[in-house]
Amino acid sequence: MSGQLTVVGLGPGPARQMTPEAETAVAAADILFGYAPYLARLPERPGQERRASDNREEIARAGAALQAAVTGARVAMVSGGDPGVFAMAAAVCEAIEHGPAEWRALEVEVVPGVTAMLAVAARCGAPLGHDFCAISLSDNLKPWALVEKRLALAAEAGFVIALYNPISRARPWQLGRAFELLREHVPGTVPVVFGRAAGRDDERITLATLQDADPAQADMATCILIGTAETRIVPRAGRAPLVYAPRSAPAAP
Repeated sequence: MSGQLTVVGLGPGPARQMTPEAETAVAAADILFGYAPYLARLPERPGQERRASDNREEIARAGAALQAAVTGARVAMVSGGDPGVFAMAAAVCEAIEHGPAEWRALEVEVVPGVTAMLAVAARCGAPLGHDFCAISLSDNLKPWALVEKRLALAAEAGFVIALYNPISRARPWQLGRAFELLREHVPGTVPVVFGRAAGRDDERITLATLQDADPAQADMATCILIGTAETRIVPRAGRAPLVYAPRSAPAAP
């Protein structure tokens, strides 16, 4: 079987943050699959086919890409950010697990990319400089009670928390509830970074405290970083402050 499927991370948006490995994989593909806005980031190439689909069709998209690869095509499945972080690599693996045997025989490669929390962190210093975790606030594929449990335990353990998929028109209240829950476990003075479209022309990086954090500052293009009691802010005259997590942590009480 000569077909190949490469799952490619395009990075957070700007072409300069797409890795050379990802550029090579995209250029070598006969067919590109992906969410339409992600495909729109890529230059048109003669002879290269594009098959766009909606954001909530991950498993169907993965299956279609795998089936195209079975025919011998070189297929690239594109994701924003990193394909292994709340993105298409997991959907491809899931489709292979439950799909026909011929899909398991394919050559499958995952090409990493810069994920949103790394792009946002780089814009404000080093807020992920010590232990951290990433949690999606979407409850489309998991119960909200599990989201709340993970938020509470991460806060109690002292992790910096990166929030993905914080809010949408279909999920307007979850971010506000997440802030309320976190205020029960960490001081209201901890820094919160709202990073919208990091690296793109419409980038907006906003620093707040947890007690004043406003869910209205976020949309689906926003990744939110929530610090800990140890997170430091370094003011700088005429420049944006630096936000960082110290490299050492206090001993447990």
